[in-house]
Amino acid sequence: MTAHSTDTTARDAANVTAYLEASMVPDPERAATYMAPGITIVFTGGRTFGHPREVTAFNAGRYAWVKKRMERLDVVPGDGITTVYSLGTLYGEWPDGTPFEGNRYVDRFTVRDGLIVTMEVWNDSAERILSQHGLNT
Repeated sequence: MTAHSTDTTARDAANVTAYLEASMVPDPERAATYMAPGITIVFTGGRTFGHPREVTAFNAGRYAWVKKRMERLDVVPGDGITTVYSLGTLYGEWPDGTPFEGNRYVDRFTVRDGLIVTMEVWNDSAERILSQHGLNT
């Protein structure tokens, strides 16, 4: 890997972290500055969004509030792109005010020219919601 590749990979990882931090405020307009026009954001269940403000609106219906404990980034350099995985847990409150923590998540980002071009999100929220209603077996 060349020094330029190392610098690019580090920049891309830093931009993903900055995006995640902005999204947790939440500040969807600042978060969008780390994303390329035409971004595709795919959430658990196949829900597709085109802007962080749509993600913020979705999360407002699912949680009273939610934050991420970012435990690690796995960064994979590629030919013209960097793939960044953010792994950790979610914590916060459900809409009824019940606190939660330890809700695992994985976010996968594809970064090109310093901007996020795709984001995919997986977490245990659906399983936890089912469990609250006695529906998971």
